[in-house]
Amino acid sequence: MTVQSVMTANPACCTPTSSLHQVAMLMRDHDCGQIPVIDGLDSALPLGVVTDRDIAIRVLAAGKNPLEGFAGDCMSTPCVTVTADTSLADCCALMESSKIRRVPVVDANGRVCGIVSLADVARCADAATTIDVVKEVSAAA
Repeated sequence: MTVQSVMTANPACCTPTSSLHQVAMLMRDHDCGQIPVIDGLDSALPLGVVTDRDIAIRVLAAGKNPLEGFAGDCMSTPCVTVTADTSLADCCALMESSKIRRVPVVDANGRVCGIVSLADVARCADAATTIDVVKEVSAAA
């Protein structure tokens, strides 16, 4: 089974200059907790990701006003990615080793074309794989 068969295609993305308000609205509108940050809408090359946790920890907890911030101010980098033809097992191993709950998928040109989340793994992988990924991703560093 490959990532392409389980990923959410065409995820919502933002650029480093997108306001955090816009990013939060994308999260709300697409019911997700991570937005890939791309270099531009035309090239869609991944630069990083903004998670709901990034906003909470790097902006709110730091005493900054989220209405004055931008995606580039709090995004997580480097952007760990997989390709659409990556096996689900290899994707899970990468999520475990990188301690990430979601991973953007890039096409042959390096453009963001999808995203794989723990929920996708839970829906498509066997129970043992799902348990292992959740356990490893959630373990203290």
